[in-house]
Amino acid sequence: MDNPAREEDSGLFGRPPQQRGPLPSILFIMLMLLLFTSHNGEEYLARHQYQEALQKLTYQKSNFTAWMDGTSTNFSLPEQNVSVLPLLETLLPSNGSVDPVYSSYYPNITGFIHGDLRLYNITPSYLANSTESYPWKPIIQDYMKDFNENLTEISEKMGAWNWSAPQKVAFSVVEKIPLLSANSSANVTENIALIHGRIEFSDASIGEDLRLEFEGVHFLKNGTIYGLAEPPNRAVDIRYLPSIVPENMKNETALLIEPELSSRIDKFKKLIDAGIIEDSLEDLPPKTACPFTLYAQINSIDVPAHVMEEHEEEIQRPTGIDTHLPTRLSMKSILISKECGMVYEVSDMEGLRSRTFFRKVTTYAGTAAIAYLAILMLFSRQMAKSSTPSGISRVSRYSFLVQSTIDSVSFAGHVTFAVLAEGRPSLSLIAPSFLACIVFLYEAQFSMDIYQIQLPEDAPSPPRRPPAPAPVPTPPVATPLPTTDTNPPTDSSNESSAPNLPATPTAAVSATPQPETPAPALSQNITFWAFFWQQIRTDPQARLYVILFIFLSTIVRIILSPTLTLLFVAITYSCIWLPQIWRSIRRGRSSGLSMEYLVGITICRIYLMLYFLACPRNVLDVEPRYWSYYLAAFVCLQAMILMLQEYFGPAFFLPKRFSTVTAYNYHPPLSPPDEESPEKSLGDCAICMDAILIDPSLRQTHQTSSSPDDWDVKASGADGRKKSANIRGSGGVIDPAGLLDAVQRGVGIAVTRKNYSLAPCHHLFHTECLERWLAIKNICPQCRRPLPPL
Repeated sequence: MDNPAREEDSGLFGRPPQQRGPLPSILFIMLMLLLFTSHNGEEYLARHQYQEALQKLTYQKSNFTAWMDGTSTNFSLPEQNVSVLPLLETLLPSNGSVDPVYSSYYPNITGFIHGDLRLYNITPSYLANSTESYPWKPIIQDYMKDFNENLTEISEKMGAWNWSAPQKVAFSVVEKIPLLSANSSANVTENIALIHGRIEFSDASIGEDLRLEFEGVHFLKNGTIYGLAEPPNRAVDIRYLPSIVPENMKNETALLIEPELSSRIDKFKKLIDAGIIEDSLEDLPPKTACPFTLYAQINSIDVPAHVMEEHEEEIQRPTGIDTHLPTRLSMKSILISKECGMVYEVSDMEGLRSRTFFRKVTTYAGTAAIAYLAILMLFSRQMAKSSTPSGISRVSRYSFLVQSTIDSVSFAGHVTFAVLAEGRPSLSLIAPSFLACIVFLYEAQFSMDIYQIQLPEDAPSPPRRPPAPAPVPTPPVATPLPTTDTNPPTDSSNESSAPNLPATPTAAVSATPQPETPAPALSQNITFWAFFWQQIRTDPQARLYVILFIFLSTIVRIILSPTLTLLFVAITYSCIWLPQIWRSIRRGRSSGLSMEYLVGITICRIYLMLYFLACPRNVLDVEPRYWSYYLAAFVCLQAMILMLQEYFGPAFFLPKRFSTVTAYNYHPPLSPPDEESPEKSLGDCAICMDAILIDPSLRQTHQTSSSPDDWDVKASGADGRKKSANIRGSGGVIDPAGLLDAVQRGVGIAVTRKNYSLAPCHHLFHTECLERWLAIKNICPQCRRPLPPL
């Protein structure tokens, strides 16, 4: 039977079993219900809009099918303005159907097209009062004669976008073979193709873009394009495409609408049923509500039709044969917005096919990866060479910091480019982005290591301590002990022998101990931000990671702004080697950078810069900047100066008054050793613990000198009076005694003064020992203080 007393003593007697509260169970059930029943906000909204788009497409298809069948429907096709045809003949003269034996058109324009913009105001009031004249002005006036000009409505549709600011436009086009309906013939697919894509207007002054979604048709025989463009928040109704094409192509265009609507309806149904929701919604408010009509004309090229077909087949199904065409895709187009009263004329349009672009991206990724691999190898070899403190003391941390900044921007740019490219080209861009990231991290870490070693270089040296006076023996003071006896017994022998005790060197220690100063206690009420700021100030590694975080957070803003990108490239490339040149001049020592590192890094850096700023057909279509050649020449000049500093000195190109280097003197004049010292040494070396002996000949000079303070002065040849007195007679004949004294002075400079080295912390070493030590560590072996270069 259990003992109740024992249970009571153990604290278990009468204790009820602990029960779990209901709150954790309730929270767990609510979380599970949330996960199973809650629709994520964006996903739910996207699914809802998918369903609305599906209903809208179904409605459009039923109305268009009824209109095609001639049954009752509320859909009607508007009539085309009679002024459109003469306007197109004036602005977009067509070559018509060319002879396939000599010329042809590009049959597939899938890719990226860029062009220059020019804006025309075509509102009736402006045309009536404008003195500007152009050939098609009467035609456009006739085109706008039935326009109801309401300035308030026009202003609301145009929105806040500055339509006169864009100077460039970019088309992203995707072309596909249309689906055939039951009433269409097989010849339709040989004459017409459906296209869709995006039009982007760029405002370089504010760094913003305006996007329009467009749908259109491409007539392959004569190279004409007709399309409708709308802002992203307004879907393009492809049922109205037959109203903008020529009259003889209206029926063929109408036969493509119903199969295309059916294809899109099936796509939405499959996506909704499979639960695949692509959130492609525009979260930002629309910048405009102006619709546009697109008319374009592709320029024919002098290539036979069969050669063009071979080229197209090679692009779609590569076999390795050479089918390079002599001319790139070029075209001209106009964008008309009758509702907003404006016309954009797009000129100098050049395109790059998607397959060609992807192949170009892959080629660039390979060359950029090779360049960054070479940079990584050269940098690792240079790090191994400069791994010692003496080697690190020569290099400039700012040169590596500038290069790490360049590589961080390159890493972010390649990652962004890979995300935008998609598909296989994005995989090829992983290699240069990964290598750029590795180089960036290594260079940042190496620059931080350099900073930690070079940090105390500019710190003021501690004041030189005066020589400690010799300890004076003092008799011990008898301290009477407290006693009640007025006549204590005395020992005469102890009293007589006390003054004759020898004095020890430690007898000068103060008898009264000084109280230790307590260390300030850390505040217990310190805030997180104060602690964070203290860590940033005191911990170099924390500073490094904060800088990396700031760089990676703000670098996207730089690469997305063309102006900031060009300014960044100009500044950073100008400062690649300048900090190293300045440090070599300031310290009076060469850089220690190897020849292969300077040449290899300079070539790789210049290649990556000139590809985007000098190549007219780079992957990003950046316009050439001719100042990039001057920038490349300036970088080469910096590298050449660094190489010449190894042979002619750090300040060979500067006047002598600017090339004076103030360095710490490890061999200052010292007081002579004690005459009674048996070894005649300056002391023991703090590294090898051996005595630092002086030259015997200079001890003789010291014995004949007038004062002890002149010992090192005479040894160094600073006594001008004796030097001048040694020259006797006419013709500058040197006295033999003076010659012997000069030899002794030379020995004193070369042997005695260079035999010892006095550190800023006043510790004395053999010069050879200190040189070997500084090749390993850059601190004093005795007090651990940092040491300047020897």
